[in-house]
Amino acid sequence: MFPQYDLEKIKFATDGPTFERAVGLYENGKVTEFKNFMSGFSAIVLGTKPYQVFVSARHYDRGNCECYLGQQGTLCKHMVALAIYAVRGGESLSEKDKQLIGQATCSGQLGTLNKEELVSVKKSITDAMRYIKPYCGPSRIWFSYQNSLAEGCNRLSAIISELPVSKQTAQLLVALLLRLDKKLCEGGVDDSDGIVGGFIYETISVLEEYAKLDPTCIKAFKKLCSQSTCFGWEEPLVKIFDEQ
Repeated sequence: MFPQYDLEKIKFATDGPTFERAVGLYENGKVTEFKNFMSGFSAIVLGTKPYQVFVSARHYDRGNCECYLGQQGTLCKHMVALAIYAVRGGESLSEKDKQLIGQATCSGQLGTLNKEELVSVKKSITDAMRYIKPYCGPSRIWFSYQNSLAEGCNRLSAIISELPVSKQTAQLLVALLLRLDKKLCEGGVDDSDGIVGGFIYETISVLEEYAKLDPTCIKAFKKLCSQSTCFGWEEPLVKIFDEQ
């Protein structure tokens, strides 16, 4: 049975400290006696003592572990380490595999995307946006819903942080911000925890850096001059455009 998730899913959907500890367990050979079943995977993961661990083949965060957190129904580092092993089979992880991007940052590199790269980035953005969806359901799914928002924003942060700086990519980010604003204002996204809002302001900071590195990026802000957003996040960029 092959897992229906990959390393990116595990990385973007797991909180940073848990993922880093799980990587440490995986890289230090602490996942032992791995077994593959129709429904998932099991192993003995060596922590403060040997723990019997199981994770689903469909959802890496569903399973059980004998550790304290696992007994409380909380995703633990042992389950994540086993999921990584199910995906990678003991193979080494690259530095990029292990790299966590906690927020959107500016790459600082001037340049543009070619046609194929632009299509690929747009597709990646669309895929990530699917995790930022309307909230509709009982209160028991609230935390999993917030996790979905966080995963979407983590995926978008990784995309943004690798983009070259240019008017082209500035336009791409402005369009992304407007899509997110529409989701918040009209799309039923419940951002009570401020996950999406925080990401929006991180992206604003990235665009402010764009404007310093390449003034032609400021032209992309013109689209915001006629907009009225739900939090007024566009104001810093409109001010930059007005003052150019």
